[in-house]
Amino acid sequence: MKIIKFWLLDINYDLVGNIPEIRLWGIDNEGKRIVVIDRNFRPYFYILPKNRVILDKLFNQVKNVLSKYGLENIEVVERRYFGKPVKVIRVTLQNPRKVPNARMEVSKINGVEEVLEADIRFYMRYMIDNNIYPSSWHIAEVEEIDNTHKWRVDKVYLAKRAPKFIESNIVPPIKIYAFDIECYNPYGEPNPKRDPILIIAVKKERNNTELFLAEDKDDKKVLKRFMEDIRNFDPDIIVGYNSNRFDWPYLLERTRVNRTRLNISRAGGEPAQSVYGHYSIVGRANVDLYDFAEEIMEVKVKTLENVADYLGVKKKNERVLIEGYRIHEYWDDKKKRELLLNYAKDDVESTYGLAEKFIPFAIQLSSIVGVPLDQVGAASVGYRVEWHLMRQAYKYHELIPNRVERPYETYRGAIVLKPKQGIHHNIAVLDFSSMYPNIMITRNISPDTLVPPNEPVREEDVWIAPEVGHKFRKKPAGFYRRVLERLLEARKVIREKIRELDPSCAEYRILDERQKAIKVIANATYGYCGWIGARWYKREVAEATTAWGRMIIKDTIRYAQKIGLDVIYGDTDSVFVNYDKEKINRLVEYVKKRHGLEIKVDKIYRSVFFTEAKKRYCGLLIDGRVDVVGLEAVRGDWAEIAKEVQEQVIEIVLKEEDPWKAVEYVREVLKKLKEKEIDLYKLIIWKTLSKDIRSYEVEAPHVVAARMLIEAGYHVPKGGKVGYIVCKDGESEKISSRVKPYIFVKNLEEVDFDYYTKKQIVPAALRVLSYFGIKEEHILSDRKQLTLADFF
Repeated sequence: MKIIKFWLLDINYDLVGNIPEIRLWGIDNEGKRIVVIDRNFRPYFYILPKNRVILDKLFNQVKNVLSKYGLENIEVVERRYFGKPVKVIRVTLQNPRKVPNARMEVSKINGVEEVLEADIRFYMRYMIDNNIYPSSWHIAEVEEIDNTHKWRVDKVYLAKRAPKFIESNIVPPIKIYAFDIECYNPYGEPNPKRDPILIIAVKKERNNTELFLAEDKDDKKVLKRFMEDIRNFDPDIIVGYNSNRFDWPYLLERTRVNRTRLNISRAGGEPAQSVYGHYSIVGRANVDLYDFAEEIMEVKVKTLENVADYLGVKKKNERVLIEGYRIHEYWDDKKKRELLLNYAKDDVESTYGLAEKFIPFAIQLSSIVGVPLDQVGAASVGYRVEWHLMRQAYKYHELIPNRVERPYETYRGAIVLKPKQGIHHNIAVLDFSSMYPNIMITRNISPDTLVPPNEPVREEDVWIAPEVGHKFRKKPAGFYRRVLERLLEARKVIREKIRELDPSCAEYRILDERQKAIKVIANATYGYCGWIGARWYKREVAEATTAWGRMIIKDTIRYAQKIGLDVIYGDTDSVFVNYDKEKINRLVEYVKKRHGLEIKVDKIYRSVFFTEAKKRYCGLLIDGRVDVVGLEAVRGDWAEIAKEVQEQVIEIVLKEEDPWKAVEYVREVLKKLKEKEIDLYKLIIWKTLSKDIRSYEVEAPHVVAARMLIEAGYHVPKGGKVGYIVCKDGESEKISSRVKPYIFVKNLEEVDFDYYTKKQIVPAALRVLSYFGIKEEHILSDRKQLTLADFF
């Protein structure tokens, strides 16, 4: 026997004979790739009896029913269910694959209220029960065994018992492999049954980019080189952008067409679609970076180039950009092919750069939540919170409720004030730190502390939520309170540690990503309670939390105004006020003393412009960056030219406060449009096909364009984006009769410039400029100058 230390990268299980075998794939402290096998764990679930049922009788019935399912053990144990003590029957089977049928059989027995925890995946159950965390270090007592399976690892070990988690802020050296594919697409959307892969671009190190090219349109050797390259480099993490939705299914289908297998896992198999739609590559972590890009609210159209540009990985003006539908043209034309190769190179370098941004956070999120690295991005926020709660429930002997289908119930959310319209200067944004988690802690808000409406209780023993009247027991500490206190205390300790470290050191960066991951999970917990898919669903919990939040925001605003701060706007857990350091300090002290919450300055705007609408404003930060929220400039359903114009108008108004200069700028754009000096791609309007094309009854422009594509032989799937351009030709004034898919528009002569002037560019500009009294006629006027009288 020997003791090994290893970092857990991936986990799965298989049956060997009839014995379940947990396989923990990782990296040991010597940098070797290993797998630890544990054959000692068995699946189990709980049976909750109905009230006053005779437990002995039910016990024997269950035992008889499950005898044919490989029953290993059955016992009565004490647990808690929504905070209340209960006696339940714990059933242990030998084979995890027999659990679903056993659960179904048992649920039919008279006297069974619920069968609980039978739907937890076996390897996740193993990690929960043994306090094992992915993306974390463990020690294990093992013996080395022969690698009879020929797995792609340095060592195979058999564990004497389950490994033990150990605290460590070190992440081992990890080999990352980025890839991106370009496909032949003469019919627009490529079809893997028909269209070959032309280029597979890969990047393995900071200065190492390779392109695997098809031989004309034969991609058999491309696929072979790709597989060999992965096996030779032996990466721990494989990253792509939108790879779970496009690249992997496309690659798998092309290997079938070419009668080969995509044999790239460490267990010697192909990628296989698993939970949350992600593709699992056993022994490695397949991470689709698009999952993390989706959570960047500031980027509305999440193309690879847009996200890479926003995060400073690769600026759009520093890379090759090719319209997706023209890939085949650049391949067929030998004079253009070099551009296509550079385009593929820029794509994979952007992907690798995004991995450097996202993977450190993903690793910390995985270790906090307890979900494997390849799944944590693909899982929704609700599932991430839920897995964290499930782990804590096990520690507190709380039974995990079943997931139940239920109708959606609305509840009143956070407060959003109507803003003071116009431009304001020197404005501070005050943010409450972890407002909702702290409310849940201080008021002991939890599903197990909620007092049923008709249950008598003394007022001094409960917290009563304002407006909604829900009551929560002050004692004992609820499940959510204990979980959130643990999270916030862990974050506090980490942040204190960070202050002692040099920001350039590795430990600082790891801890900073960890505290961000903790914050994400803590802040999402209140919303989880109101998510209809939640196991611990309680609308009253979410409703009460937001009610207290509204009360606190209102009281904060009242006091701010009382001490002479001008409140410009308020939204959820933030307040916009004029920056007066002394008065802001008084407000901070008041909030801390009155509500036990921390509020601090998050941003300072040199100038900020509000429209009349909530959640729509733009500001110039003191570092010179422009911050845009809710205006068309950050929406995806406008043409690029309209967004570009509005962004520039915003910048001119904020930096120079001269609406005349903004009008002149818009006129210059319109002049270029008239003289056909605008790139065609800037006129494309993108809309998502949110349902099957046959389900649409209304002839919306993007639906008409999609039907035209389908008629021409293109594949347009549900969820796909359709790009169209409004043209001059058409049977009526209806826009839907004048649209064409952008790939059908050959030149600017076809474009309806009057539409783009009056329905795109001018309205986008006026969304800001109308505040200054500017009207459409002012922009379209031929007059060389305007006076102030023209504006007001």
